[in-house]
Amino acid sequence: MVDFKEPIKKYYRALPWITLKEFLMIIVCTIPYALTVNQLLVPHAIVGGGLTGLCEIIYFATNTYVPIWLSSALINILLLIIAAITVGWRYVVRTIWGVFWLTFWLKVIPIAPVPLLTDSFMAVVIGGLFTGCFLGICFLNNGSTGGTDIVAMIVNKYHHLPMGRVLLMADMMVISSAFFLPTIQAAGTQGAIEKILFGLTYTFMSSTAVDWIMNRMRQSVQFMIFTQKPDEIAKAIITQAHRGCTFLDAEGGYNKKPMKVVTCIARSYESATIFRLVHAIDPNAFVSQSQVRGVFGQGFDPMTNGK
Repeated sequence: MVDFKEPIKKYYRALPWITLKEFLMIIVCTIPYALTVNQLLVPHAIVGGGLTGLCEIIYFATNTYVPIWLSSALINILLLIIAAITVGWRYVVRTIWGVFWLTFWLKVIPIAPVPLLTDSFMAVVIGGLFTGCFLGICFLNNGSTGGTDIVAMIVNKYHHLPMGRVLLMADMMVISSAFFLPTIQAAGTQGAIEKILFGLTYTFMSSTAVDWIMNRMRQSVQFMIFTQKPDEIAKAIITQAHRGCTFLDAEGGYNKKPMKVVTCIARSYESATIFRLVHAIDPNAFVSQSQVRGVFGQGFDPMTNGK
């Protein structure tokens, strides 16, 4: 009798935990996005940027006949097919996962008849920060919610335009086109302009929060440790802080004595641990700490496409 359990066990043992964690984080991070759209933006008739904003326009233009989740799913499927042909399936796989769960939450979470926050300005500010923080975490886990991200990726491949510029242009076009919606025009010219400004504010807050989260989580520091006990300090950093070290041969400028300098790169939040270890071993050590922008390799961000 053929045993099917053993191959399945081997598969799950071989599945990297980091990949499983990333897929779970993508599921969790798409919830706040859908929550903000259905509970804050749509009840206030505020159109955000990206594909979700375009789906809001379709929703309002059809007098709520076409649900946001349905138009989002259909447009994303079309974009994913184009991306698979142009960019490749490797990029598309994770995007399909993010698109599926965003569509799922947009359908499951109902559109609130009364917004959670009655003040429109507070709704876009809090909603933008809320969405942006979780989208930043999603991006750090190599996730994507599809939409204009796919468009930017395709345009970037053939025209080498910065993705940020493409996304900004797409957001501006979507939000500005909402001005002509009957739902927004009903508020009068001044009210319609306010709705557009609210949409721009939401996009600005969201993108700012994304950048802050990604920069904060990826921020690294480099240590240059001048000490008489390089071996002990290096061993402590490797075994307790779990960071690699490198010895550099140096010579004192005054006494001309040879010495070893311990260098180490770590995340910012690990700085306190390294300082504590150095001080415990050699209180007279001279330590230089500097910010590092972009660290790629084992233990840090993976290198992709030579970047």
